[in-house]
Amino acid sequence: MRALVHAGRRAEADQRLLALEPQLQGDARGLQAAGEIFLANARFSEALRCYRRAAELAPADPGAVYNLASALVATGDLAGAEAAFDQVIALDPTDADAFYNRATLRRWTPAENHVAALEAAIARARHPAAEAALCYALAKELEDLGRHDASWTWLARGAARRRGQLSYRVEADLETMSQIAAAFDASVMAGANSIPGSTGPIFVLGLPRSGTTLVDRILSAHPQVESLGEISDFALSLMRTVGPASGKGDLVARSAKMDFGALGQAYLDSLSSYGRAAPRLIDKTPANYLYIGLIALSLPQARIVHVRRDPMDNGYALLKTLFRTGCPYSYSQSDLGAYIGAYHRLMDHWRTVLPGRLVEIDYEALVEDQEGESRRLLADLNLDWDPACLDFHANPAPAATASAAQVRRPIYRDSLTLWRRYEAGLAPLSESLRAQGLP
Repeated sequence: MRALVHAGRRAEADQRLLALEPQLQGDARGLQAAGEIFLANARFSEALRCYRRAAELAPADPGAVYNLASALVATGDLAGAEAAFDQVIALDPTDADAFYNRATLRRWTPAENHVAALEAAIARARHPAAEAALCYALAKELEDLGRHDASWTWLARGAARRRGQLSYRVEADLETMSQIAAAFDASVMAGANSIPGSTGPIFVLGLPRSGTTLVDRILSAHPQVESLGEISDFALSLMRTVGPASGKGDLVARSAKMDFGALGQAYLDSLSSYGRAAPRLIDKTPANYLYIGLIALSLPQARIVHVRRDPMDNGYALLKTLFRTGCPYSYSQSDLGAYIGAYHRLMDHWRTVLPGRLVEIDYEALVEDQEGESRRLLADLNLDWDPACLDFHANPAPAATASAAQVRRPIYRDSLTLWRRYEAGLAPLSESLRAQGLP
């Protein structure tokens, strides 16, 4: 069934899984596999059902309980998730990921925190990956407690441990972004059209931790809109349509000369396989900023929402997040500064070759004037105003991102200029950004 998912045949995979699920009610391992596929198809309630039953069958299996906790986070039951992560840690005190994910669920207080337990767990850690996760968890809880100097010490240690496990070279990503800008120049992008008043798919994109999840939740609170979350459909549709490539550079060059209509249809077919009934669907994959040229050329009916955030606040938010996968540039200030600069240069390029095509919204403006910015955003997307968008935190739709817990709260200002609490430690990032002309 995983092959069906990768082939974009999600409806078929769902039907087979739903038919098979009754036969798996006594099979914890089978239910976990089914839950994994349901998650890949953005079927969160079905995944939760499978994971819940698997945890009932195997309550002493920390992996089964961990999967349940993750599904509870995505579906908004943060208290249930916290209890489940507590259970995972009781079963396996070495599960550093459970410590980290629990730390992100809420704000901790002097009366209720895990600082001592985390310090003890770090002292016991024998693997750099586990130590990194525990350091990130401790930094998060110490920040909640206002102990910023101590928080920075542990964050810096965790980032160094995580970076030391990676073979990542930021130069490769910088080169790819330069190749994209060169391949999708003004002459190529002259072929991009936009259908006025279109009600096509909505792409919400920008750097991770820039506010894309917040914008996604505001939009998906609208009765005409549903979010598919962070999906890989556009990239997969591209690879299926353009065919095998010898590397990133070859893929970029070939994609600039491909059949854009075929790509657009492949993507729309992939979206339809989710079987969602809402008139407007959101693809909230932040890194789709790499594909803006292809999106504009292949999907004239699409709307592209770019979320911007102060580079230093965005940089600090990236640095303090431990990503399961992706964002390998976020564990070194040198890598991070270089990547953020390249991203801004690429976005400047898209603005130049696609004048008026991007709907841009600033995180800071949205926080300061939620209703005004939300009204403007909906109008730009040809959506009528609906007051439900102001109560996005009550939106019951699942959220499977690093911000899954935060978006269950009303808009808050705590993160504005938060980086200044760590100004001395963040000097390398600040100097890198200033050298590239960024504030």
